[in-house]
Amino acid sequence: MKINKISDGKSLIIQLDGKLDSTTAPQLSKELETSLTGVTNLIFDFTNLAYISSAGLRVLMATSKKISKQGTMVFRGLNEDVMEIFQITGFADKFTIEQ
Repeated sequence: MKINKISDGKSLIIQLDGKLDSTTAPQLSKELETSLTGVTNLIFDFTNLAYISSAGLRVLMATSKKISKQGTMVFRGLNEDVMEIFQITGFADKFTIEQ
């Protein structure tokens, strides 16, 4: 999986390309640990995300808990497969999703 970060100080866009699964979730978690300081608007761009597993969902849930203390978190560009996983797990009801 490839991670691209775009930041302007207060906003951070995380673009993911590939699969977010048990192999790549630790990589995303590590990137987020060092990137959230001062961020009030976190945007995940999933336009090129092909798949997300429960390990990826756990990273997103942990990130949500951290960012909720300082700002907001939004998801963009979910394909049908990723959106279906969000709907089945209840993430679609819990998080802000922009198409």
